Amino acid sequence: MAGKKASAALLLLFFLLAQSAVSNPSQEGERDRAYWLSVLRRIADPVLDALSRSQLKSRMSVETLPGLEERRAVTHLEAFGRLMAGMAPWLELGPDGSDEGKIRQRYIELALKSLANAVNPKSADFMNFVEGSQPLVDAAFLAQALIRAPRQLWDKLNKETQSHLIDALRSTRKIKPSFNNWLLFSAMIEAALLKFDGRWDPMRVDYALKQHEQWYKGDGVYGDGPEFHWDYYNSYVIQPMLVDITRILKDAGQTSEEQFLKVMVRARRYAAIQERLVSPEGTFPPLGRSLAYRFGAFQLLSQMALMHELPEEIQPAQVRCALTAVIRRMTEAPGTFDENGWLRIGFCGHQPSIAEGYISTGSLYLCSAGLLALGLPADDIFWKSPAADWTGKKIWSGQEVKADHALKN
Repeated sequence: MAGKKASAALLLLFFLLAQSAVSNPSQEGERDRAYWLSVLRRIADPVLDALSRSQLKSRMSVETLPGLEERRAVTHLEAFGRLMAGMAPWLELGPDGSDEGKIRQRYIELALKSLANAVNPKSADFMNFVEGSQPLVDAAFLAQALIRAPRQLWDKLNKETQSHLIDALRSTRKIKPSFNNWLLFSAMIEAALLKFDGRWDPMRVDYALKQHEQWYKGDGVYGDGPEFHWDYYNSYVIQPMLVDITRILKDAGQTSEEQFLKVMVRARRYAAIQERLVSPEGTFPPLGRSLAYRFGAFQLLSQMALMHELPEEIQPAQVRCALTAVIRRMTEAPGTFDENGWLRIGFCGHQPSIAEGYISTGSLYLCSAGLLALGLPADDIFWKSPAADWTGKKIWSGQEVKADHALKN
């Protein structure tokens, strides 16, 4: 009952913020931040409430395509690893005396309990890190979460849980990655082992980076393996992981500043492309695989905002407003959540027919990666600036917009 009262109070706060922002443009960013946080909490609550109690496997609603019920064996790590990868920067802000800081303290505690249960072999929710190939993917997203929130998600774990977590990550080495973006999953896990344990395999990282350099197609876009695909894998996986892996290597003295900067130049260009993909109505083209990841398609744009690495021609407020429009359209589409609050398969609402065979309920939690910019503090310019039109909204309303140019190799 206390939890319901707290949720009702929070909803009232969001409503009051929205009302005040109508008359006070300086509070528009505060209203947007409150909305993003409400979305993150709505996505996270079923997963963390269950897993923190070792009840995820018994309580989680699992939707798969007919005949693919075997995905149930991997879906729990999918949900947790992907949720944490998107939630981590916000958690890393840590607790403080503000209302949001107190809320964040609660979620940090839930995340730590969930981590302990996920990697403890004696837990009812001990997760599958070795059976099949899929665990490699989601162990990598969990490793990415640790890299994004080392103070809150690693340093606060007890030694036993840290040991269990390292063992779980290292156990995925038995899984052979496919010759495509999957090479980065192995590399991400090794980058986390480098940072938190020191016993890492440089070859797995070097191979992934060199192959992706060969697969670079130009103008800020990588192939997914040797071939180019019209989809959002440059944002779902490739560029965010390249950014995080090379940053860890640079900080550890294992790669040059030049290599990291090359990755960042390409990432900024792809972020510029992503910003232009958002229509005036807050939609974007439904292209390629894995559309059920919803606004996780904008992970890279949100990550560049988080890192203060947006292209010079793009103002933080226009990214905030563009992403808010997309997140709102997708989150509020009827059928997005089931009656118990779990995400359902779809791009805009419940659309099971768009799912590939590898999609199950856990897969859908990669949408949280579109919320990375919540890791910016509330007083950051991203949130404090008045609302601004994004490029699509500007150009379709007749405003002056500078010409777009490709990134030269």
